[in-house]
Amino acid sequence: MFYLECINCNEKYSHLDIVYTCKKCGDLLTVVYNYDELSQKIKFSKWKKRVLSVWRYKELLPIIDESKVVSLGEGGTGLYRCARLEKEIGVKKLYLKNEGENPTGSFKDRGMTVGITKALEYGVKAVVCASTGNTSASLSAYAAKAGIKCIVVIPAGKIAYGKLAQAIVYDAKIIQISGNFDDALKMVFKLSLERGDIYLLNSVNPYRLEGQKTLAFEVVDQLKGLIPDNVIVPVGNAGNISAIWKGFFELKKLNLAEKLPKMFGVQAEGAAPIAKAVKNGEETIKPILNPETIATAIRIGSPVNWKKAINAIKQSNGGAEIVTDAEILEAQRKLAKLEGLFVEPASASSIAGLKKLVENGRISRDETIVCVATGHGLKDPDTPVKLLGGKTVKINVNFEEFKKILEK
Repeated sequence: MFYLECINCNEKYSHLDIVYTCKKCGDLLTVVYNYDELSQKIKFSKWKKRVLSVWRYKELLPIIDESKVVSLGEGGTGLYRCARLEKEIGVKKLYLKNEGENPTGSFKDRGMTVGITKALEYGVKAVVCASTGNTSASLSAYAAKAGIKCIVVIPAGKIAYGKLAQAIVYDAKIIQISGNFDDALKMVFKLSLERGDIYLLNSVNPYRLEGQKTLAFEVVDQLKGLIPDNVIVPVGNAGNISAIWKGFFELKKLNLAEKLPKMFGVQAEGAAPIAKAVKNGEETIKPILNPETIATAIRIGSPVNWKKAINAIKQSNGGAEIVTDAEILEAQRKLAKLEGLFVEPASASSIAGLKKLVENGRISRDETIVCVATGHGLKDPDTPVKLLGGKTVKINVNFEEFKKILEK
């Protein structure tokens, strides 16, 4: 069985209660299992008999009634060896975990399959989230599959159309506000506290993060038991890096891993409160009131999971890096050109961050590295067309002119 525990004061809560943060001190909650009992039941050999997906690892997911599971086939995303990019950056072993292969095109699906299943267990009437795009797309899809009402609140004019289109077609109730993501999150959090029948599924919800931790399990599965030396993750609201760390930590606790990786979080220059705190050796973050970056998925100035993220980085002896928009775009272009992998700008920040981490000696060139790409490039097609375009050549319908162009 499992329960919720405050990461600050260790107050415990029953899995039967709908609670998002600690009622005693207001801090974040995490899911805790009976690891001694699970260690007798869980083996990779048992998991390998199941399809590679989030639910392959169901013993480590907080669900009571399996009949309520809502799935679109999430997880099982590719782990690609990037041989040409290795030579470009100058590292020995580089892998990319491509989360854009999930059903709605981002890593959010790992969390939503568990979150929506939990919503059905609680018997709520509706689900809600604040979003910069991917969360709204994912929640809308899984709510549609489950047949329950979905409400999404987004910052007006600051969401990529590839993501907004998904929320629209999945028939979510979409509300745009004049403020930023942080303002939207405050609104939906307050709504969920006032309305017990509306379930909040932002990453402040500890159950959603349990689905996201399965990325760590898959990486170890795909590397045939090998634990990478470094895992590099784009950081926005900061739930994913902490979830992935929890996944690796649980494998070690269950004696399924001999060591733990170093976790590195990468943020865009205009939205880097966590990376700045880590680099400056500070214990708390300084929120950014008006975050700005082309990487809209990580354009968050006051990440709710900042404490979990900093804990993950410190506990793993990892670090953080800050990258510019220009460096993000260059990484996106290089990944596509050299490896045939098209990811959205926020995803490319992990590659941009790796380059800087290697150059400044934070990561050894001889180590095994996994970069996480959080979303598909078609989530935000306008950015590369607008900023990386200019390669289209227009000619008349003339074969000789066509041949001349090819010779240039």
